[in-house]
Amino acid sequence: MLVLSRQRDESIIVGDNVQITVVDIRGDKVRLGIQAPAHIPVHRKEVFDAIQRENRKAAELSSNDLPKPTTPAPRGE
Repeated sequence: MLVLSRQRDESIIVGDNVQITVVDIRGDKVRLGIQAPAHIPVHRKEVFDAIQRENRKAAELSSNDLPKPTTPAPRGE
């Protein structure tokens, strides 16, 4: 793991197009600003982990686990 020291308003660059800036430091909390293209997902680690868990659960489902499709009721005139 690369460990870098940054002060408020200082940044690091990841790849060619992701910039992470230290926006604020208060006590033991650091606020980061992240500039990245829209096609690059950016998540907090705990959110990313939850997404991965849900994706794994969904991949384990069989077609028998899914609700049966229903036929829409005919429209009355």
